[in-house]
Amino acid sequence: MSLGGTILDSTSQKCSSKRLAILTSGGDAQGMNATIRALTRVSIFHGIEVFGIYEGFNGLIVGGDLIKPLNWDTVTGIVQKGGTILGTARCKEFRSKEGRRCAVQNLLQNNIQYLCVIGGDGSLTGASILLEEYDEHCSSLNEIKSTSGNTPILPLDPFLNVVGIVGSIDNDMCGVDMTIGTDSALHRIIDAADSIKTTAGSHQRVFIIEVMGKNCGSLALVSALATEADYIFIPEVEVTSGWEEELCEVLLNVRKSGQRFNIIYLAEGTMDENNIPLDSSRIKKAIVDRLDYDTRITVLGHVQRGGKPSAYDRVHSTRLGAEAANLVARSGTKMPPTILAFRGNKIVSPPLLEIIKKTVSVSKFILERNYSQVS
Repeated sequence: MSLGGTILDSTSQKCSSKRLAILTSGGDAQGMNATIRALTRVSIFHGIEVFGIYEGFNGLIVGGDLIKPLNWDTVTGIVQKGGTILGTARCKEFRSKEGRRCAVQNLLQNNIQYLCVIGGDGSLTGASILLEEYDEHCSSLNEIKSTSGNTPILPLDPFLNVVGIVGSIDNDMCGVDMTIGTDSALHRIIDAADSIKTTAGSHQRVFIIEVMGKNCGSLALVSALATEADYIFIPEVEVTSGWEEELCEVLLNVRKSGQRFNIIYLAEGTMDENNIPLDSSRIKKAIVDRLDYDTRITVLGHVQRGGKPSAYDRVHSTRLGAEAANLVARSGTKMPPTILAFRGNKIVSPPLLEIIKKTVSVSKFILERNYSQVS
């Protein structure tokens, strides 16, 4: 089967000795299940044993029943479901070296050599740290077992390879066209905004729509373009002194042109001129004090993450999962840590650490108000 690229790479050898674990971490995103399904089934096609790690990095640390084999039937009928069947959780323990040592121990006990992490920049950063410390933890665990008189738990020549797939509705990874879940989240936002506009027009109101995105304004920007918004606040564009007057002048001119309502988007993570988070209530106060317009706030919240994935997220997530399985099948014992993503509607595999470094630097530039470097 082919969709702008090979889904099943039939040239790869059967890999009966390879074991792959799939983990979803951080915030869930529509399309994660499609990735899990394709990754599992194409891996099975290649003869790779597949394991699911439940509840994110917490499951990797706890081990036991939270690491289970996945088979063809396990991933049947999930492509249309939002969220992730493997579950996800924030894990403070994984931030500690001892927690990551427990994670390595469970990887060794299950003889897992390949780890595919589906998540955002925080999750992929955690995976890269785990990989960096892997040999150190292996030696430490072997030493502990040996000094206690037990047989070392290490398999022969242990190794770990990491593949990252960006699953985040925020679309906040550098060098990536669109991350898993972004398209579905945009559909939620646009549907809500279209509904809001009808009631806003009836009552001549201003609506401030607050959307997710962390330090990335992609959701707000694309939604604003798609719904003919009048004004937008995003983290990447500096909010300068006097923004209140500028905003109100725009709204007033829109009303003078005959429009009965105004739509404003605010992306979370936007800072004001004093580097203080800009919230919807301050924007509302500025409008009411200067224009006396009836102004309402709508915070869409987690509805942006929920519900069924769009066709785009189902198909593109499937392609990414399949390519991850093909990559594992083709690889040797050592492969560089890689991210799989779409760029120019083609799957690319840039180095994991390089992409994370660029992404983290954008957040740093925003915090330092170094906006010239953000773009």
